[in-house]
Amino acid sequence: MRGVYTAVITPFTAFNEVDYPALKKILQDQKEAGISGVVACGTTGETPCLSSDEKKKVIQTCIAELKGSATKVLAGTGTNNTPETIAFSKWASDQGVDGILVVTPYYNKPSPLGLEEHFLKVADAVSCEIMLYNVPGRTGTSLTIDTLCKLAAHPRIRSLKEATGNVELTSQIIDALELGKLKLDILSGDDATYLPLLSVGACGVVSVASNLFPRGMVAIQKAMDSQNVTEARRLHQKFYPLFRDLFVESNPVPVKFCMAHLGFGETHVRAPLVKLTAPSEKKLTDSMKRCGIEAGGRF
Repeated sequence: MRGVYTAVITPFTAFNEVDYPALKKILQDQKEAGISGVVACGTTGETPCLSSDEKKKVIQTCIAELKGSATKVLAGTGTNNTPETIAFSKWASDQGVDGILVVTPYYNKPSPLGLEEHFLKVADAVSCEIMLYNVPGRTGTSLTIDTLCKLAAHPRIRSLKEATGNVELTSQIIDALELGKLKLDILSGDDATYLPLLSVGACGVVSVASNLFPRGMVAIQKAMDSQNVTEARRLHQKFYPLFRDLFVESNPVPVKFCMAHLGFGETHVRAPLVKLTAPSEKKLTDSMKRCGIEAGGRF
């Protein structure tokens, strides 16, 4: 899987219900922007605060809205319970998603062998592609390079969302894969390291920022694909204030504030997340202006 994949937000109404019309509007905008795909029910989608039925309906909405387009749908199906992950992954695969995003099990901190067995059992149970998700800052567990190489040998494990923010680690992973004659597409899991990781051999990003400016993120990918490093660097610096400030508070609180400013959903988040503070609102508003992103416009 290559290109820009948007970790799409889950918009809520003032009554704390999923706002499906707003979600459909966001999905149509993503499709028109030329995004490679969307990730439904990821971290940015506030998945821990969605019921099982809500997760399924969000995924089904994404499939229905993007059917027949070039925009792929990935479903976040990972949990810290292997049988539960298998069941949800099989359901998503049967629904027709293009792939599933499976995070390393969190809280229970399995060993490298436990992680290997977890992912292989999931891979054996589904018919779609799998993107591994390594985000130790949220899970407390990290995939070792040795484990990644073992997993890359499975035909359905095709890509890795690498969210450590460590450029050297990405180089080490790519080196180990090449030595083992293995193939695993690596995508940045952090907008700020998107361009640096592309420069060492990654092939895309799972992005928070592309909720807000999908065309800008696609432009960075196109510039690098055409070896126009100067243009890619210019765009990276143009959007860097928002790459940084979209994490001024817990994700996705900041990006929901910005999206609401552009008319895509409201700012509502589910507890235990809370509304953005006034200083953060000002910081984000200033950064949007600095990046040239204004109400009524899209980049």
